[in-house]
Amino acid sequence: MTDCLTRLLAAKPYLVADGAMGTNLFQRGLATGDSPELWNLEHPDRVASIHRDFVEAGSDIILTNSFGGSRHRLKLHGADAGARELNRAAARIAREVADAAGREILVAGSIGPTGELFEPLGLLTMDDAIDSFAEQAAGLAEGGADLLWIETMSAEAEVSAALQGAGRTGLPLVCTMTFDTNERSMMGVTPADFVRFCTSTTPRPAAFGANCGVGPAELLHSILGLTEEGLAPFHPGDKPEGGPIVIAKGNCGIPQYQDGRIVYDGTPELMAAYARLARAAGARIIGGCCGSTAEHVRAIVAALKDFNPATRPDLAAVADKLGTPWTRLASAKTEPESPTGERGGRRRRRG
Repeated sequence: MTDCLTRLLAAKPYLVADGAMGTNLFQRGLATGDSPELWNLEHPDRVASIHRDFVEAGSDIILTNSFGGSRHRLKLHGADAGARELNRAAARIAREVADAAGREILVAGSIGPTGELFEPLGLLTMDDAIDSFAEQAAGLAEGGADLLWIETMSAEAEVSAALQGAGRTGLPLVCTMTFDTNERSMMGVTPADFVRFCTSTTPRPAAFGANCGVGPAELLHSILGLTEEGLAPFHPGDKPEGGPIVIAKGNCGIPQYQDGRIVYDGTPELMAAYARLARAAGARIIGGCCGSTAEHVRAIVAALKDFNPATRPDLAAVADKLGTPWTRLASAKTEPESPTGERGGRRRRRG
């Protein structure tokens, strides 16, 4: 059966995803240390307003407020017993907004890392991880998700567990990895490694790509690595069915501490340039990650409208528009602070 992504992309050359959930929850009153997922029950109207803003800005895909919705992440807030219910509520909120949009909007059930280390480095077993992801995915499916969006991963083992667990729902699956440590994921995976993994694993994702990381220049470096010849080529002029679906969902600039809070230096104009470069590099689903608001998504939509890239960009073109990748890391914080107030790989969060 043709999945929803393939069907929409048969009619459109690209789809626009949404922006950050965490950034916008903070703007609506989420306190550092609180669980964003609990807001699906406590403040569903505020969560819905974020989805609505992105839909009105032109997003074709909205991600549910469930990034930290696994039982392992929710255990930090004493809410692990309600994992399925919280995920069901997250999908239901997004579903209601999508259904009221007046055009087709795909609801993607966001699934982030467990925050735990796998054996032998940690205590998490593969079976436990698969069951945890299956529980989360089941709730998202019950709430009305069209597909399941596995994101911000750093290890192939965890991606595999998420694909196996989420695959039990029968929904289309996509997955993205974060490359931000010496041009690799935190666990040493390169973009080329990730392509080979995604094109050979079972179940096979309908789309894959990169998200979060550092800034848009670095994200473009990863996309160019994902779409190299012999890996996942989809260059301008190719037929849509000529290559896999590649996802680009980059941060809105680089996060920095200013006056006790995190701000991103990416303007709408910067994200517009990023979107065009991502499209020219082969991405067919393009959106924003940490720091991205509806204003940034609106700029992405405008930049891609009637845009027909003639050539594939190289690193020089990326540097000209976005800055040289990986050069600002010494002065910039490379991992955005999460809504739980924590940094680093074990408790990292999108948004």
